Amino acid sequence: MMGSGGMMGAATTADMSSYMDLFDHHTAIRRTVEQVPGGVRTTTESDDPALAARLQAHVSSMYGHLQQGQEVQCMSDSLPLLFRNAGGYQRRLTLTAKGVSVTETSSDPQLTQAIRAHAQEITSFVDEGMPAMMQGMMGG
Repeated sequence: MMGSGGMMGAATTADMSSYMDLFDHHTAIRRTVEQVPGGVRTTTESDDPALAARLQAHVSSMYGHLQQGQEVQCMSDSLPLLFRNAGGYQRRLTLTAKGVSVTETSSDPQLTQAIRAHAQEITSFVDEGMPAMMQGMMGG
């Protein structure tokens, strides 16, 4: 499940540890998603300062993978399209006192759909935890 070119793509052991920690503590995370023209604005936060820092580190790491073209192929049907078209949409990450706020938009309707689908996937991870991840991994 790990290693470059494998199921996890560019995900490192540290990334995997972060994912699992976030899933383990999903009930301490809250998330809002607002549709904006061409995409979404999301806020993902926790009252636990350590968990808020992990959210910030996770999203920052994912954006680093995007900028470097290091595709992470895990737990998401929408990520492959977003990684392969990283230059086709705009991303703005704002660190908040309790987590992150992200705005992602595109003028390409296919990318807009993928942005919104990814936001929905992440919301299901926050709401349901590991079962949502397993469902995603099993293709449905």
